[in-house]
Amino acid sequence: MEELVRRFPKANGPKIAVIGGGHGLSNMLRGLKQYTENISAIVSVADDGGGSGVLRQDLGMPPPGDIRNCLEALANTEPLMSELMHFRFRDGSLAGQSFGNLFLAALNEISPSFDAAVSRMSQVLAITGRVLPVTTADVRLEAEFENGSTVIGESKIFYCKKKEDCRIRRVRLLPEDAGALPEALDAIREADMIVLGPGSLYTSIIPNLLVDGVVEAIQTSDALKVYVCNVMTQEGETEGYTVSDHIAALFHHSSQGLFDLCLCNSTTIPEDVAARYAEEGAALLLADEALCRQMGVEIVNRPLLTVENGYARHHSDCLARELLRLHAERSVRIADGANGFCSGGYRIEKKN
Repeated sequence: MEELVRRFPKANGPKIAVIGGGHGLSNMLRGLKQYTENISAIVSVADDGGGSGVLRQDLGMPPPGDIRNCLEALANTEPLMSELMHFRFRDGSLAGQSFGNLFLAALNEISPSFDAAVSRMSQVLAITGRVLPVTTADVRLEAEFENGSTVIGESKIFYCKKKEDCRIRRVRLLPEDAGALPEALDAIREADMIVLGPGSLYTSIIPNLLVDGVVEAIQTSDALKVYVCNVMTQEGETEGYTVSDHIAALFHHSSQGLFDLCLCNSTTIPEDVAARYAEEGAALLLADEALCRQMGVEIVNRPLLTVENGYARHHSDCLARELLRLHAERSVRIADGANGFCSGGYRIEKKN
C-alpha cells in the first residue's frame, strides 16, 4: 500500500477534482494534500445560513463558509495564521462570525470577482492545490418533498423536512441556468480522478451537479469517477436512506451511470455513539450491494471511520489513502514520451 500511494512525489501526484461542500469535503482535503499537490476542490455556493448567510445578505456576495473551510484544509501556514482563520468573534454585532469569512469578504470587495478573491486568499494561505466555487452566480436551493410541499433556502430544508416528515423528492437551483465557473469545468476535464462527496447529499453534493456544464464535463471525462458515501445518515436530510438511495438521488439529479464506483465505510461504531445518533433518527449507512450493482455501481468497502468527541466521521488520512489506492489499482500508468501525459509524466489508461 505504501508503495502504491507514494510512488511519485506529491508534485507529480494524480490530478484529483473533488466536488462537494461542507465539513466532509474539507476533512477529505486534509488527507489528500499529504499525497498529491494536484487537487482542485470544486465547492457549492448555495449556503444561506449562519455567518455565511449574513455576509451573503449584507454584502451581496457568494457564501464564503464552505470555500473558507476548504482553503483552511489545504493551507500551509504558521500556527498563528491558522488560529486566526479559525477565530470566531464572541461578542457584539460580529458574534458568531469567523475571521476567515470576513477576510474573504474583504478580498471580495477589492477583487474584480469572487473567484479572484478566492485565488488571492489561496496565495495568502499558500494552499496545496486550488479551491474553485462551482459558480459565481447568486443561486438559491429549493427543495420539493414527496407530499408536494416546497421550501426555498438551504438553511430551511432541515426544518421543513422535519415538519413535513417525508423524504425529499428533488432539489433545484434558482435560477436554473446558472453557469459553471470555466476553471471548474477545466479541472474536471483534466482530472485523473473525479471524487464526489463526502458531504450532505442534497445540500452539499447535488447542488454542484445542478450547475450548467458540470454533469456534462463529468460524463465526457475519462477519469476514474468515485462517489464517497457518508458514514452516517443525516438528520433532516437522509433519515432511513441506504447507500443505493444516495446513489439513486445522485443519478436522478444528474444522469444514470455518472460514476461506477462507490467507496463506503466498513467499520462499525461504538454502541453509545450509535444510540446517540438513533435519538436523532440517524444511523450507520448500510451498503445494500445487490441493489447498487443493479444500478451499475460497484461498492468498495474499506475501514474509513473515526469517532471524535462522540461524532462518527471519515478518518481523513484513511480516506485519502484508500482513494489513492483505488486510483493506483484501477489505472495503469504507462511511460510515453510522445503524448497523453498526465500530471506525473505518464499516460493514464483505465483498466477493464
